[in-house]
Amino acid sequence: MATRSDSLADRLSRYRQIKITVTGRKSGRAISNPVWFVMEGSDVYLLPVYGSDTQWYQNVRKDPTIRIDARGMEGEFKAKAITDAKRVASVVEKFRAKYGAGDVKKYYSKFDAAVALPMG
Repeated sequence: MATRSDSLADRLSRYRQIKITVTGRKSGRAISNPVWFVMEGSDVYLLPVYGSDTQWYQNVRKDPTIRIDARGMEGEFKAKAITDAKRVASVVEKFRAKYGAGDVKKYYSKFDAAVALPMG
């Protein structure tokens, strides 16, 4: 019998983009953004477009609860910020492998932070 996270993981394996919802650190409101992601094992990795300057990343630093929506299949997770340069570089490489180095270079401008969402 499939669990909810199995269904979410199954959807994540087929999609290139998900929607994340975080709580605004000043407004307290739910804020949603479409983002790219990479899945490895039971973790989902997110790469903020402007690194540590990205608004949703700063919100997650204050309140680590993050909701992801893969076309109707949702889950809520506790985000773990990654700031170690080697670990961030590893996430960047995963993004380059999935989306292509050209697109990662085109859309992402700062590589000093990433986020892990442990699903397992």
